[in-house]
Amino acid sequence: MALTFFGLNAQTADEIISEYHEVTGGAENWKKIEGIKMEAKVNQGGMEIPITVIQMADNREMIIVSLQGQEIVQSAYDGESLWSTNFQTMKAEEVDEETLKNKKREDGDFPDALMDYKKKGYTAEYIGTETIDGTETHKIKLTKKPQLVDGEEVPNVEYYFFDTDNSVLIAAESEIKSGPAKGSIATSTFSDYQEVDGLYFPFSISQGVKGQGSQPLQISTITVNPDVSDRDFSFPEEEAEETVSEE
Repeated sequence: MALTFFGLNAQTADEIISEYHEVTGGAENWKKIEGIKMEAKVNQGGMEIPITVIQMADNREMIIVSLQGQEIVQSAYDGESLWSTNFQTMKAEEVDEETLKNKKREDGDFPDALMDYKKKGYTAEYIGTETIDGTETHKIKLTKKPQLVDGEEVPNVEYYFFDTDNSVLIAAESEIKSGPAKGSIATSTFSDYQEVDGLYFPFSISQGVKGQGSQPLQISTITVNPDVSDRDFSFPEEEAEETVSEE
């Protein structure tokens, strides 16, 4: 890929983050975009499942999966409500209050949590170099707003790994705070950067739990500034009406 290369001696978090945004299109250009839509496929049990991911600068987000020709909203957030589809009843359900509060604490993390991190009250620290899958990287510790777990605030820390050769992000890690995998490390790896409208995106993303393998997500197309409707992100009115009538 035709990315500009920068000096390898940057030893501060701000320098490394700035270089990353510069080589992937420039911070000012990232700030100008209104949203991103990704079409991808994930392999589960030998079956390829199409997935659509939409992220907007105004915090709206949506993940849609296609199963047996039916599109199902796996997660949707309109800035106020966060909901998903119950795969047993196939009805939309809003998440619990704590999950919603945690989601709202990450408002403003578009296009990524590192952009203007100081304005969001986050802190970044350069940890040093670390080898990830044979690649030497700069490791950055990002401390975000605390998350709520059973009503108590807990630290919310993410680690980012940038290739020392070209400054692109190749991995990220964070501790899982709740659920069966609590205490484990969630990992994401990024590769196959390609240019779309002057910005560089990873077209291959793998997510999983450290030491337990990962699930690859292969992106086919990325659309910058997609045409979306407010209604798509909001909790379905008919679901709300049914809930009221049942009560």
